[in-house]
Order: sequence, then C-alpha cells, then structure tokens
Amino acid sequence: MSTGPQAMSQSAFGTLRQFARRQRTLERCELCAADLPGHHDHLIELAERKLVCACLACAVLFSGHSGAKYKRVPQRVTLLAGFQMTDAHWDSLMIPIGMAFFFHNSLEGKVAAFYPSPAGATESQLALETWSDIVSENPALAEMQPDVEALLVNRVSLMGGSSPAEYYLLPIDECYKLVGLIRTHWRGFSGGSEVWQELRNFFAGLRDRAIVRKEPNA
Repeated sequence: MSTGPQAMSQSAFGTLRQFARRQRTLERCELCAADLPGHHDHLIELAERKLVCACLACAVLFSGHSGAKYKRVPQRVTLLAGFQMTDAHWDSLMIPIGMAFFFHNSLEGKVAAFYPSPAGATESQLALETWSDIVSENPALAEMQPDVEALLVNRVSLMGGSSPAEYYLLPIDECYKLVGLIRTHWRGFSGGSEVWQELRNFFAGLRDRAIVRKEPNA
C-alpha cells in the first residue's frame, strides 16, 4: 500500500469529493443506509485513511474498539493554551509553511506530519526525537487518540497583522476539511483574498467550538 504524500493527498481529496457529492443529495449512513442529519458522526477506515459518514447507532458500534476496521472520529475541539513550541522545534520539523497537522498512524506505528498546500496534503518527515521533545513539554499530546485526533498548528498570521500561534487538539476530519478548503479556494501565487477569508472563518469556527485547556506551565 502506498502511504506517501501523493497517496495521502489522493485519499483526502477522494474523501472531500465524496462530501461534495453527498451535500447535493440526501446524506445516508454508509454502513446501514439510514438517513443522516446535517451534523453527524464520521468513522475512519484505517487501511485507506477514508472518512465514512455514519448514523449514531453505527458510530457507537466502533467506539473504543481496538483492532476494528473502522474507528469513530470524536467531535471535541480543544484549544491548547500555553502550548510550548519553540522556533527551533518548528524549524526542525522542516515544514515550509506555518501550518501543519500531526496524528498517530496506528498501522504504521508512527506520528505522521502533513501540511496543507494548493496541491493537497504533503507529508513532512518527522524526526522522532523532535516529536518526543514536544510531547514532553505538552502533556495534552499524550492523550491524543491514534488515527482519529490530530494536533493542528497554526503559526500563520491570518488577520493581516501579528496574530499569536494557535494549537488545537481536534478531530482528524477537521484537518481534511482544512486541506480541501485551501485546495478549493487558492488562486494564483499568494492564494488570493478568498482563501484567506475562508481560513479566517475556519479558525474562527474552531475557536467558537473549542474548550480551552491550559497546560500546567501556561
């Protein structure tokens, strides 16, 4: 199975295209075909990293089950106040932009790091010692659920000025949503005003939903 950047991008784009098609029709649970409300659960199919829409009954079947084909994606969004990440840590991650997400891939037994771009999600080779240092400084990361939750880092100024960095522990489907948003709305070399407004709206929505967690050293 291909697990490189291109495969990750294709998987994410495939999921986003499925979402776009389903939004134009009545959405149904992909396991039992029950009608779904606008806001519903997602499962992730581990082998293909594919998101699946699910009714509550089907989603509950895969809650907390290890070794299953699917895992239920949680819905909690946590803003990690006082998150500790130095410029040296960020530089060592070798991510060319100020935005990325990190998750534990249980099938590969490693933490994966991806950053969104106009072409899709691109993988950055993550040094294990760097990630270990970041986790040791931020205990909340030890609670990140494999495959279904991610650390989303936003070190990009989205307000036309100097905005503080933001760090979220959030569902993996939000990361796929962010990738699709950038790919869909990016125009030209700098992205254009539309994509930056969409990004502002995306992060404003996360802030509205998020529970704020302060680390002990915050």
